[in-house]
Amino acid sequence: MRSIVAGQTALTEEEFAELALGVDSDFTRLFTGVPGENETEREARMDAAAGVLADLRREDPVLAVFAERLMDQAPVPLRRPAVIRRTASTERVAA
Repeated sequence: MRSIVAGQTALTEEEFAELALGVDSDFTRLFTGVPGENETEREARMDAAAGVLADLRREDPVLAVFAERLMDQAPVPLRRPAVIRRTASTERVAA
């Protein structure tokens, strides 16, 4: 299926959003995240995204819905699993 906006063909969802809604990849990354960001960077980005989203809800409800959808589809940051080290007990039980 082809998506054509203003006479231009969008090949990806990001291109479609850029053509239809006038947003760029920086806008998309604000709501979806950046690969490799740490927890502090993520929290700062999410605070900024919340402020932008509040403004969008007042000024551009269609774009606000798109931003909310981006946030819902954003990958959850992967955390390294905790390493549990088990040591063998050298104690012997008296018989």
